[in-house]
Amino acid sequence: MTTTSPLEAPRTLDDDAPRTLGLTDQLALWGNLGISLLLVVAATFVLAPDPSLPPLSLVAALTAIVVGAVVGNVLLGLAARAGAEVGAPAMVLVRGLLGRRGSTVPTVANIAQNIGWAVVELVVIAEAASRLLDESLRPIVVIVAGLAATAMALRPLGVVRVYLKRVAVWLVLTSSAYLLWHVARSPLPPLGEGSWSGFWKATDIVIALPISWIPLAADYSRHSRTGRDAFLGASLGYGAATLAFFVLGVLATASGEAGDDVIASLLAIPAGTIALLVLVVDELDEVFANLYSTVISAQNIVPKLDRRVGVAITGAFATTIAFVVDDYVAYESFLFLLGSVFVPLFAAFAVDYYLFRRRTWDVSGDAPTRALMFVPWIAGFVVYQLVNPGFVSWWAPLWIDLRDALGITVPSWASASILSFLTSAVIAAVVGGLSRPASPSAASTSSSLSS
Repeated sequence: MTTTSPLEAPRTLDDDAPRTLGLTDQLALWGNLGISLLLVVAATFVLAPDPSLPPLSLVAALTAIVVGAVVGNVLLGLAARAGAEVGAPAMVLVRGLLGRRGSTVPTVANIAQNIGWAVVELVVIAEAASRLLDESLRPIVVIVAGLAATAMALRPLGVVRVYLKRVAVWLVLTSSAYLLWHVARSPLPPLGEGSWSGFWKATDIVIALPISWIPLAADYSRHSRTGRDAFLGASLGYGAATLAFFVLGVLATASGEAGDDVIASLLAIPAGTIALLVLVVDELDEVFANLYSTVISAQNIVPKLDRRVGVAITGAFATTIAFVVDDYVAYESFLFLLGSVFVPLFAAFAVDYYLFRRRTWDVSGDAPTRALMFVPWIAGFVVYQLVNPGFVSWWAPLWIDLRDALGITVPSWASASILSFLTSAVIAAVVGGLSRPASPSAASTSSSLSS
């Protein structure tokens, strides 16, 4: 067993995870992760979630934000609670659902999406900083941000308990409140002017943000002192940020002061440059979280991987890729595709864990493959694609053609996230009920996570 600090995240999967995070620590962590310029940019799609449909009214968009925030963040909280109860990272938790070997499938997807998000966040930081300062600084900002986030990921619990909790959260709360106050005072169109026809697609966009953190939640909540703290910290912390920043983005876009450029609208606010600069610096915590979780996910496949070495390699790789990526607006399709993978997976997980196997959840290196539990996951994935295949040029036409061949007409009110979740949950309930353990026993602990 590798020697590690009793107050810091373990280096390998074999090391014990310290329980050092209380409720305020986790509120600060998830609040900071939710305070992101990505949410502001995503909010521009809430008003116009589908080019084939008329734009939403303000009241419809704001309602979609509330519904999406509640649904998405309750699910995020449940994912965090499970991590605290079992004491295992997120992808290791999936062993209980799919088995040790079966869990490698979502693990690979999670590694890919974590690296992708780290790159997108670095691009957002560089793009925003270049607009706030000078375009020539973009390459330097990418390097500095990549190095800073990598350093943060080397001591993740210290960053949460000291920097995020005692410093960052107060700065970003002040900046966020200032921007919201000014945007809310701007001239806006009438609340009811517009349509409700794209309401559920708009809701899907809001749900996609907290859902995107579900495959990472337990990486941090395994350090929570209680399951209750983990649930409240994740759901309330990220939930409050979801509401605030989607509303900020929608109001800034609806004001129309800078056309469709929401960042330009915020820059037009007096002292908006300073407030946005604070948010740009705070964006580093999203990069740090994705770098850290990339390595923790990889440890599900390679338990002996040293977290510090993995973080250094991943940070260098993501920083390098960020030099050649410059279109952060096109990530909407990435969100939909991501949601289609992890919404039904978590639905199956939540039903099987909370209803049937909570006390017998096997996350050991010998966890047997449960082939039947792939059925609800795949079924939910298919439903999601049929309802909303997104806009990836080579992907969406395949599902649209299949939908047409099957004679399926999707009503405008249909929510891909909700229908996918319900499909996977119902099938998981049937499969889980048929394979329910005869006698409960203690869940596997972190000391037996490796093979």
